[in-house]
Amino acid sequence: MGLTSMQGLKRRIVYLTAYEAIAIALSATAMALVYGVAPTDAGLLSIIASAIAMSWNFLYNTGFEWWESRQTRRGRGIGRRVLHAVGFEFGLVMVLVPLLALWLGISLIEAFVLDLGLIMFFLVYTFVFNLVFDRLFGLPTSAA
Repeated sequence: MGLTSMQGLKRRIVYLTAYEAIAIALSATAMALVYGVAPTDAGLLSIIASAIAMSWNFLYNTGFEWWESRQTRRGRGIGRRVLHAVGFEFGLVMVLVPLLALWLGISLIEAFVLDLGLIMFFLVYTFVFNLVFDRLFGLPTSAA
């Protein structure tokens, strides 16, 4: 177990807050530097995307843990962690790509291409964040 065993709503709130605070800082900086988006636009877009992501994160992790608790194999191996990260990011992309297209006045294809760098970053970020979070706070009951 990690430093402390955290479960339920408290675990989700700490998880979401830490995940999104880091994500806002990183994504706003990346959009401003890599994509040339004005820093104020990048920051506001990152905050809006974060609010959407927080809602999706709560719903997705609730559903994932429900599914996980019904599996015969316990724990979170590499395969389950990859499934978790890919599923989360896929759902988020379905909402954020249209938002980028509208916000920046570009096509969905252009928004998707623009978002590819962020998608790849967040796949890795989600995987690493979950691994570190579970090591610090222990596995949720659904995986223990």
